[in-house]
Amino acid sequence: MASHRRPKQPSRTRVTVLTTAAAAAVALTSQAANAAPGEKPSKDEVKSKVDKLYHDSELATDKYNGAKEKQDKLEKEISDLQDQVARGQGDLNELRDGLGLMASSQYRSGGIDPSVQLFLSSDPDDYLDKASTMDQLSSQQVETLKKVQEKQRTLAQQRKEAAEKLKDLADTRKTLGEKKKEIQGKLADAQKLLNTLTAQEKADLAAEEQRASRSAGDRVDLGNEKPASGRGAAALAAAETQLGKPYVSGGSGPNSYDCSGLTQWAYAQAGVSITRTTYTQENDGTKIGRGELAPGDLVFFNNLGHVGLYAGNGTIIHAPKPGAVVRFESMSTIGTFQFGVRV
Repeated sequence: MASHRRPKQPSRTRVTVLTTAAAAAVALTSQAANAAPGEKPSKDEVKSKVDKLYHDSELATDKYNGAKEKQDKLEKEISDLQDQVARGQGDLNELRDGLGLMASSQYRSGGIDPSVQLFLSSDPDDYLDKASTMDQLSSQQVETLKKVQEKQRTLAQQRKEAAEKLKDLADTRKTLGEKKKEIQGKLADAQKLLNTLTAQEKADLAAEEQRASRSAGDRVDLGNEKPASGRGAAALAAAETQLGKPYVSGGSGPNSYDCSGLTQWAYAQAGVSITRTTYTQENDGTKIGRGELAPGDLVFFNNLGHVGLYAGNGTIIHAPKPGAVVRFESMSTIGTFQFGVRV
């Protein structure tokens, strides 16, 4: 007679694994249905993806620029601290030499004062706190010991500060390397996408870029807006002299620029110092709305991902993206306007 046994139930772990595998299979099938083998993205899809990669690389570039600026500042501060420590050590050595001469003189005249002898073999902090020692010192010795004590404390603080800044510098250099790698990766991905286009598609994209760009000769009437100030007019005029210069990540002039590099350079020519990155330049003046813009104002787009100089009549001058040059362009073609800043 056959045995009737109850079928063994699958374990919970096995059910979970099978469910996950089934879900993954469904997802893969769905992807396959939406993108047939060998199908390449359209020109518009490539442009959208490339623009997104350029936007991301510009954000990474801004972080890189901020880290580079911080690195330069730290290197100068560390150099200054090291100079101070070297000079302070020289001063301390002179003070100690003076105490040594004092001790030698006392020895020749009949023996070293016990307090000076103690000092020469220990830390002045130990016995300056002892009243009995103070009673045995001359006013000159007390003054010298206090100077030594103060100099030692200053040197210790400066050395500690320098050590902290050196650690900060190491972290900043690491960030620089990471951001540079991120930028290069995104630009390489963008180039791979562009390489999938046909010659005609590339020509069409180039024509679109040309339509977006406005040369100085095409800039006939940009309205009657007045510059926010003499400095705004001067910055705008300086930027116009850079038309045609290439966009390069990290470029700050005069041969190439990224977006915030151009605005910083332009204002420097007007005698105004502004910061290096979009996320710091937003604080270099007073925020204003679109209706308040005047030529020379900074204009920000895409979650602080881009900045240019307002040129009037809804037009800006800016360093747009990799592969492009400094140019005039309608604000309507750039992305989401955030706000202006009047420096």
